Amino acid sequence: MSRTTFAGLAALLMIGAVGGFWLGRMQSPTLAQGVGATSDEGRILFYRNPMNPEVTSPVPAQDEMGMDYLPVYADGSRSSVPGAVEIDPAVVQSMGVRLAPVQRIALSRKVRAVGRVVYDEQGLVRMHLRSDGWVERLVVNETGQRVERGQPLLTLYSPQIVSAEQEFRLALASEADLGNNAPEAIIAQAHALSRSSAERLRLLGVPELEIRRLRNGGEVRRQITLTAPSTGVVQYVGAREGQFVSAQTELYRFADLSTVWVIADLYEDEVPWIQAGDVAQLQFRSLPGQVLRAEVAYVYPYLDGKTRTQKVRLQIPNPEGRLKPDMYADVSFQASHPSEAAAIPESAVVLSGTRALVFIASGPGRFEPREVKTGVSADGQVQILDGLDGDEQVVVSGQFLIDSESKLREAVAKMTDAPMPARGTPHATQEMEVQSAVNQAHAH
Repeated sequence: MSRTTFAGLAALLMIGAVGGFWLGRMQSPTLAQGVGATSDEGRILFYRNPMNPEVTSPVPAQDEMGMDYLPVYADGSRSSVPGAVEIDPAVVQSMGVRLAPVQRIALSRKVRAVGRVVYDEQGLVRMHLRSDGWVERLVVNETGQRVERGQPLLTLYSPQIVSAEQEFRLALASEADLGNNAPEAIIAQAHALSRSSAERLRLLGVPELEIRRLRNGGEVRRQITLTAPSTGVVQYVGAREGQFVSAQTELYRFADLSTVWVIADLYEDEVPWIQAGDVAQLQFRSLPGQVLRAEVAYVYPYLDGKTRTQKVRLQIPNPEGRLKPDMYADVSFQASHPSEAAAIPESAVVLSGTRALVFIASGPGRFEPREVKTGVSADGQVQILDGLDGDEQVVVSGQFLIDSESKLREAVAKMTDAPMPARGTPHATQEMEVQSAVNQAHAH
């Protein structure tokens, strides 16, 4: 075959290929729009696997589970809202997309915590001497003993107290000797001396009963009996018989168990729910079947540095002494948000880095991403502080597939003015090959 004949056959084949290509374009409106149309409104760019958005197809297809691939339209990526997505309503139903309205409700939450019984700090009493001396005899010598106010605790020999009692007796004797015959100024001085002597004994910690005994004519004794300053349980004994004690020595420590505290530990996300005055229910293993109620008396203004928890104090009457320090309790708070708030299901929120997004149904098959600011959450609902007006419908199921499509469309919109399929997808490769063939045909 001659070189001229071969060139003629090649030209005929090229003309036939170009003619067939343009005939196919005329018979396929979708492909014609994809290559040279000025408006691609409603044009399907490609189809995406509903379970794996990275898998695409240039033609309708199904995955291994028989689910139809989702069409990706060109006009959706040109939305005025970045990341808006349009999906065929029939496909939306097959995806299992569910919506829920934004509601204004009073959120409530049941907070559970572990509490520990401790002494009521307001009922703790520490007993110290106000003068030096020696313990002659201990009447109360064991921790855990219950004492009543005014009950004898120990006998003490204190030279300073003995000297003060002697001065008091001399002042009383001088006052009695003067009677009413002395000048008024001298009688007034005698009264002042006796009063100052009695006050000195009080300042030295001498019980009022002992002062009264001396005033009624009692003799000064070598030993003095000290009594309990309050009713309670002995928590600590700091001296023994024969021991020298001073003002620095803690003789006793008493705790009043008629009222006890329960300290409960809350995690940081539970702190906004609890405030003073809330009522809690408490259960103790030592009191099976019994539920006690107590109010939150105080919320501590700091967190525990080791456990990262917030301490809450409850106050419980304990007249029978059934609650003992260091007992554990199961504490349950039924906390309520102080006012109604806009809330949506927690499943509607998509966490994207430092942002929280929800998808709003803006029309049939149309979804728009919206950044929101969330607050507290309870019972599957989350408070929305900012981002929603209150009359929207949010996507609560299938939003992760919509989110994947939204991110792709938003990225494409940022890179180009006109939306195009992502480079490397089968459909994008096919359109590039077709465009190359058309360019070659025009060149010839």
